[in-house]
Amino acid sequence: MVSFSHILTTGLVAASASALPLKSSLSNLQKRSSNKRGAAYNDASLVSTLTDNSASTVSWSYNWGSSVDGTMPSDMEFVPMLWGSSFFSGWTEAVETALSSGSSYILGFNEPDMSSGADMSASTAAQYYEEYITPYSGSAKLISPAVTSSSSSGEGLDWLKSFMDDCQSCNISGLAVHWYGDSVDDLKTFVSEAISTAAEYDISEVWLTEFGLNADESGVSDASTTVDFLDEALTWLDSQSEVARYAFFYCANDYMLTDGAVNSVGDAYMSSSSSSSTSSTSSSESSSSSAASASTSSSVVESTSSESSSSSSSWSESSSSESSFTELSAE
Repeated sequence: MVSFSHILTTGLVAASASALPLKSSLSNLQKRSSNKRGAAYNDASLVSTLTDNSASTVSWSYNWGSSVDGTMPSDMEFVPMLWGSSFFSGWTEAVETALSSGSSYILGFNEPDMSSGADMSASTAAQYYEEYITPYSGSAKLISPAVTSSSSSGEGLDWLKSFMDDCQSCNISGLAVHWYGDSVDDLKTFVSEAISTAAEYDISEVWLTEFGLNADESGVSDASTTVDFLDEALTWLDSQSEVARYAFFYCANDYMLTDGAVNSVGDAYMSSSSSSSTSSTSSSESSSSSAASASTSSSVVESTSSESSSSSSSWSESSSSESSFTELSAE
């Protein structure tokens, strides 16, 4: 895919602290609802725009990092992620801060199947996962590394299967995937494949932690097209009981916001009917009650950096693609 070089300046600020805990940021988390819809972000101050509307269905957030880097709405659950090996330092304190503040899930590495992402072999990723993430299985539900939708050998779901084969004692509760493409039908096909992959490992939860249209790589290109896509995609995702959580790319200006305010795309995302979402996820969410004093919500934002100052994450479709949210140290 075309290189995704556009990064918000605020993301750069967030990246500098993403591996460090902010002990005051998560102090008031409460359980909001068993809703699937989350906010991916790299500027925490913008997340509240997706919850200001009383009809909003956005209930959780993440930023590709291990700490909030700001303040979340009091009823929004932050989900920490260990992006990659460059964030091992500081991980323990950051994730324990998040868990003690109410997080009930932990996300694994970001696009390790790509050289532009966390860039790990499946076997190496399994070793790191068991060392750094599995020890928290008694405190949270653990989600696999998030892979791209690439269909190339050794990437995407193929990489994920190898990882799961190597990580059989990792206590993973859900599989995470990313998708970027051109139609709702393509999204349905890929997510259905992810659900089938999860079933092979007796896992009932799939997290779609990034998704969007290829045409919107550098910002929404045609709002009406994206709104139509969301209306159909969200209805379908909410109807799939195996899809536990998802996050559209993403809570930022030129995407779901314009000049810091929700635009038509953001409005479609946060307000679309999701009555089936609550019922279809309640069973999987309830099984995590022992995992935490937590809230079940999700949100999307990337506040992680890549393994080097020049690397960037990838749009998911090919090994040369660069993620919708480039790793923040790249700029």
